[in-house]
Amino acid sequence: MRMKAFLAGAAGAAFLAGAAYAETIRIGASLPITGGLSVSGEKHKRGYELCNKLINEKGGLLGKQVELIVSDNRSDPATAINQYERFINVDKVDAVYGTFSSRLTFPVGNVLSKYNMVHPIPSGGALRIYTQGHKNLFYFQVNAAEYTGKDVVAVIKEQIAADQAPKSVAVVHADDFFANAIAAGLLGQKVIDPANDKEVADLSPGYLADAGIKIVMEEKWPEEGFNDWLNLANSIKRSGAEMIIGLTASAEEAVQLTRALKTVGAAPKLVYLSQGAQTEFIDGVGKESAEGVLIHTTWHKDVNFEGTLAGKPFNNADFVAAFEKEYGLEPDEDSAIPFAVCQGIEQAIIGAGSTDNAKMGEWLNARTKDDPVRTVLGRFSWDDVGLPEDKRHIMTQWQGGEMKFVYPTGEFEGVVQLAYPKAGF
Repeated sequence: MRMKAFLAGAAGAAFLAGAAYAETIRIGASLPITGGLSVSGEKHKRGYELCNKLINEKGGLLGKQVELIVSDNRSDPATAINQYERFINVDKVDAVYGTFSSRLTFPVGNVLSKYNMVHPIPSGGALRIYTQGHKNLFYFQVNAAEYTGKDVVAVIKEQIAADQAPKSVAVVHADDFFANAIAAGLLGQKVIDPANDKEVADLSPGYLADAGIKIVMEEKWPEEGFNDWLNLANSIKRSGAEMIIGLTASAEEAVQLTRALKTVGAAPKLVYLSQGAQTEFIDGVGKESAEGVLIHTTWHKDVNFEGTLAGKPFNNADFVAAFEKEYGLEPDEDSAIPFAVCQGIEQAIIGAGSTDNAKMGEWLNARTKDDPVRTVLGRFSWDDVGLPEDKRHIMTQWQGGEMKFVYPTGEFEGVVQLAYPKAGF
C-alpha cells in the first residue's frame, strides 16, 4: 500500500509539474557566465532576461507567461552541448536561444539540428557553422565573419584619400573560430570544413589585397592562455605597418593588445579591432589609447532601428531606455543582439501561432525584405543557409571617449567623418 501511495504521489507530482509547464512557454539558453567568455556571456544573459521580462509584463506569449532557463556553460563546448540536451530532454523547453561565440555555437548546432529545433544565433559568425547542412539556422547579426573585411575596406576606400590611405598592414589574431574567420576574408584564404576537409569557400585574393594594402606581418596567438603581449606588440612595431588589424576572441584580449601597443610606442595610421565596442574596452585602455580605434559592430544606441515587441512598435530608443531603467547603465551590442534574438523568436511563435519548431522555422524562412522580422538590430530575412540578407556592419570609431559611427554613409543619421590618421596610443 505504501509503495502504491508513493507511486501515486510521484505520478501526481509529475502530472502537476507537467501541468505547470503547460501554463508557461519555456525557453532555454546556455551561456558562458563564467570562464574566458564571461563578460559577453553575462551581457547576453541581460539581453535575454530583459526581453522576456518585458514580454511577460505585456501579457506574455499566446496567453502564457514565458519562463527563461539560463545555464552557465563555463565557456566550455562540451558543457554547452550537454545543457542543450538537458533543455530538450529534461526541461522540455518549447524553444531555445543560441549561445555566445562561434566556438560554442558550432558544436551546439549539431544538437539542435538533431532535435529539429529552431536555432537562433546571436553570436556565431564563422561560415563553417552555416555550411553543415543544418536547417532552421537564423543568424541575428550581419553576415558570416569571413565577409567582415568588406566593410572594413569600404571605410578606407570611402573616407580616406587614395594617396593618404595605409599601404601596409600587420594582421594579428587569436586562434579562435571567430578571429580566424575574419582573418580568412582579409587575407584571402580558403575556408575548409574540418569534419570532411571540404572546401567551403575560396576568399582569394582577400579584401586587403583587393584594396592594394600589403600584408607585412601575420601572426596568430593561442586560443587560451596567451600573455606574451609585449613581444607581439614589439613585432608589430618593427614591421613598420601603417595599419594594425587585431582580431581578438574577447574584449579583454583587445584591452591587452592595445595596452601593449601603447607600451612599446607603436604609431600606426589606422587601427581596426574586431572587439572593443564595449565599455570594458575604453575603461581598460583609457580615452587616449582608444581614440581613433575602428571597430565593426551590429548595433549602436543612436541608430533608429524600428522593431516590435508584444505585437507593438518597440524601437531601438525604447530598448536603450528599458535597459537603462533595468540595469542602471547603457547597453552595448552584447546585450542588444540577444534582445533581438528574443524578439525574433517571439515573432516566430506569434506568426506560427504555436511553439511547434517546424512551424516556427517555416515562418522565419518565409520572411522577406518587405516582410521581415523587426528588431532593435533592424530588419531580418535570411538566405538558404541562415545568413542575413542585405545587411552591412556599422563601422564605429572611438572619438572623444564615445563610439561614433562612420559607415555606412547616407544610411543613418549621425554618421561622422572618420578620424585619420590615428594620433598614437
